[in-house]
Amino acid sequence: VEQSKVRTDAITYNAAVSACEKGGEWTRTLQLLSSMVTSKLRMDEITYGAAISACEKAAEWVNALRLLSAMEETKIEMDAVSCAATISACGKGGQWVKALQLLSAILQRKVKLDSIVCNAAITACEKGCEWVKALEILGRMVQGKVETGIVTYSA
Repeated sequence: VEQSKVRTDAITYNAAVSACEKGGEWTRTLQLLSSMVTSKLRMDEITYGAAISACEKAAEWVNALRLLSAMEETKIEMDAVSCAATISACGKGGQWVKALQLLSAILQRKVKLDSIVCNAAITACEKGCEWVKALEILGRMVQGKVETGIVTYSA
């Protein structure tokens, strides 16, 4: 992006990060984030969300956790989509314990618990054959009046 002599800004980078995420280019996504830092451009929830989603698709749970942590460090509010994508990355990477630790941390931070986050955690438990933990999350959903649906029950 920076070699083209075209004036770039955070919006341009966000578009490129999003395109890389959709194309499954998680390594390129991380390179773009590095370029943003070098260019002193501020990342926002859109930047982080797309980058975390790219990592999630590739089961790059370490990078997803690192990016979610960077969001918090830079005082960017963690949204449900970024949290769910990070939990899903942990699940895809066989890290159901990390997924549940993140769910617990999310609950402590008062991030609004929704079906997307819970479904990602239930799916992570399913991948780890942790059906008891999955039922506990389902119970929390019912108790907290979080919407359940076909995705919840098929996870």
